[in-house]
Amino acid sequence: MKKLLTAFLGASLLFGAVAANATPEQDRQQLLEYYKHKFPNLKFDDYVHGALNFNPDALSQYFSIMEFPPYDSQFDKGRKMWETPFKNGKKYADCFPDGGKNLAGHYPYFDEKLSKVVTYEMAINSCRKANGEDEFEYKDMKTMGLLTAYSRSLSDGMKMSIKVNGPKATEAYEKGKAFFYQRRGQLNFACATCHVQQVGNIIRTEYLSPALGHAAHWPEFRAGEKVTTLQTRYSQCIKNVRAKPFNQGSEEYNDLEYFHSYISNGLPMQTPVFRK
Repeated sequence: MKKLLTAFLGASLLFGAVAANATPEQDRQQLLEYYKHKFPNLKFDDYVHGALNFNPDALSQYFSIMEFPPYDSQFDKGRKMWETPFKNGKKYADCFPDGGKNLAGHYPYFDEKLSKVVTYEMAINSCRKANGEDEFEYKDMKTMGLLTAYSRSLSDGMKMSIKVNGPKATEAYEKGKAFFYQRRGQLNFACATCHVQQVGNIIRTEYLSPALGHAAHWPEFRAGEKVTTLQTRYSQCIKNVRAKPFNQGSEEYNDLEYFHSYISNGLPMQTPVFRK
């Protein structure tokens, strides 16, 4: 009966979620219930570790690696950027409440005045522009990637707290949700194909991670010192299913990140992290 329920719920999430007239919180609770039935031994906070939960040896190695992270030198470059004054003498910390501490878990949010989703990277660029600096390219990992890796660490341990209030915000959320469940590319995969329906299975020698918890631990440092942001990962995944990726910072990715982040509400941020 339990297996039947899990299979039924997984199918309904994958194929019926876009059409369902559910609130964002109902979506989140439905996913939580699905994962709870599929992985009864996992605790809620465990989901910040992603696919590592399915390989005890890999999880143990991760904890050991994080005692002396191999990305420290790159992380320090991000710290230096954050602390270096702009030409006008101000710093990034001056743009954000409490110097940017315990803040990143509120991003993305829907800005009513701009009538669009605002990501953390967009806030960084708004800060730069307000202080007479050129904006960074969202795909530039040597600038935007390293800077966000450090600045988001100021919110390490903060619980994700994304808000969806009002019809316009809900519309953006629904667009992101539709993107998540829409099949695309030559492989005809959706984000949900791997991260809901097939989560926990192995593909290309790697376990497929649950969508719950994804947004709580980015940016990641991969293979040592190579930083990767969440939207960079979106592009990589879309390429893997043989579809054309969108530009980072596009409305499509921003709305996807809005939905993707909301479903991780309540999880503690753990950023940055190491992944092989």
